[in-house]
Amino acid sequence: MILLGSAVNGIAIVIGGLVGLFAGKLLPERIRTALVPTMSLVTIGIAVPGMMKTENLLIPILSMVIGTFIGELIDIDGALQKLSNALQSKFKGSSVAEGFFTCSLVFAVGAVAVMGALDSGLKGDHSLLYAKALMDGTAAIAFAAALGLGVVFSSVTVFVVEGGIALLAGLVADLLSTAVINEISFVGSLLIVGISLNMMGATKLRILNMVPALVLPILFCQFM
Repeated sequence: MILLGSAVNGIAIVIGGLVGLFAGKLLPERIRTALVPTMSLVTIGIAVPGMMKTENLLIPILSMVIGTFIGELIDIDGALQKLSNALQSKFKGSSVAEGFFTCSLVFAVGAVAVMGALDSGLKGDHSLLYAKALMDGTAAIAFAAALGLGVVFSSVTVFVVEGGIALLAGLVADLLSTAVINEISFVGSLLIVGISLNMMGATKLRILNMVPALVLPILFCQFM
């Protein structure tokens, strides 16, 4: 089943998020506040390995610049913010929007998500997504304790993104060389670092408007 790995990953986030919501009520506010910068540092650590794999630095540079230009034109960030705000209005008193927005990016955008979904789609091998499910489920406990119910809803984003990549992988199999995957991993890792900086309050980057950069290495690797 091509979507099995994506489904397991999504379910792990739901379980971890629910555990975090329950445990979060037992934790003092001081500890819950401290969890956010802690998870930001962990997220940077997850991103670093993916930044070591580029074989042509010009490709991720061009991908980021052009991808951000495209993203700003269509304003992906604004669209998701509207969805997040709609959820927020239904669950007043909780940080649904922040949790959903942050964890959708943390869990769905990155090297492991891309490569795991590709393995599912191209080889029927879900082992990488199973490992990611364990990591995401554990992280969701801490995120939910700090950010609330929105973390659980991010499981839908993860399933859609990973499942979509897995389904599309077979259609573009000939284009997904090791070089392409390495450059996509580099770009995804840069976005994760940006997410971490936003979580710390150091920046206010519109990360979702940079997401089109993840696709562009497929094109650039054909000519560079």
